[in-house]
Amino acid sequence: MTINKYMTIQEVVEKNPETIRVFLEHGLHCIGCAVARFENIEQGALAHGIDVDALIRDLNAKVGEKKEG
Repeated sequence: MTINKYMTIQEVVEKNPETIRVFLEHGLHCIGCAVARFENIEQGALAHGIDVDALIRDLNAKVGEKKEG
């Protein structure tokens, strides 16, 4: 599965819990927030002034590590 900016934060975290650290490192601390169920990654990143493209790149890299390992 390739993560994209239209996926909800909760969807990504539920399917790939190893991405939690990536969200936190980028400053997106909405993991446990009720809004994470409805807000997509792009919306969350923009609301917090986070570079969406860098976040998506790092999320996919983390998921890629799981596949390789």
